Amino acid sequence: MHILTDHIAFPHPSQAEEDGLLAVGGDLHPERLMLAYRSGIFPWFNDGQMALWWSPDPRMVVNPEDVHVSKSMRKVLRDGTFKVTYNQRFLEVILACKRIKREGQHGTWITNAMVEAYLTLHEMGHAISVEVWQEEQLVGGLYGIDLKDKGVFCGESMFSKVSNASKVGFITLSRKLKKEKYQLIDCQMYTDHLASLGAAEIPRERFLKYLAPIPTSLPPKDEGTI
Repeated sequence: MHILTDHIAFPHPSQAEEDGLLAVGGDLHPERLMLAYRSGIFPWFNDGQMALWWSPDPRMVVNPEDVHVSKSMRKVLRDGTFKVTYNQRFLEVILACKRIKREGQHGTWITNAMVEAYLTLHEMGHAISVEVWQEEQLVGGLYGIDLKDKGVFCGESMFSKVSNASKVGFITLSRKLKKEKYQLIDCQMYTDHLASLGAAEIPRERFLKYLAPIPTSLPPKDEGTI
């Protein structure tokens, strides 16, 4: 396990431990976060812990073209019960993801510092939200990091207050990304919910090819562009 310094850099993801833990420490500065995502790395830790940075092998992903839409979900989408918007309520979406009760989970990894950091990334145009509405009420959604130049969307978290709401958001986003020729939706780690939507695990080495070249560090300030 590597301990990060003030310099914004990461070891190569191939140096991660068996469980995917790559590094400890550092901060949630926008430049560090964006370097992490461009390197196939993401933060995941509980309140009170040092920052933990992960790059699991295998990696849970789905091509936008391969997102599974069941017969029942096609009917839900046709019925127009839900309306989907983008980037209208980013803060509300991330706070809902933070507060939603999840089976088998105590507390949340979406700390207040995480909320502030991703809100900053949203204001910079890097983090996007998907809102799912029912009768003018926000009932579901998701947020993540948009690596436009790589054609990769890195999903972070989703929530649902009524049945099918998060699925509608995910499927609608996948159709949008398909039209925009995105290569991949990064789902990070396996869950049954993501598997039901068509996501599957692939080797980390294969995942990193979508992000190539892997930067893993930024030049010192006196050498270039931070």
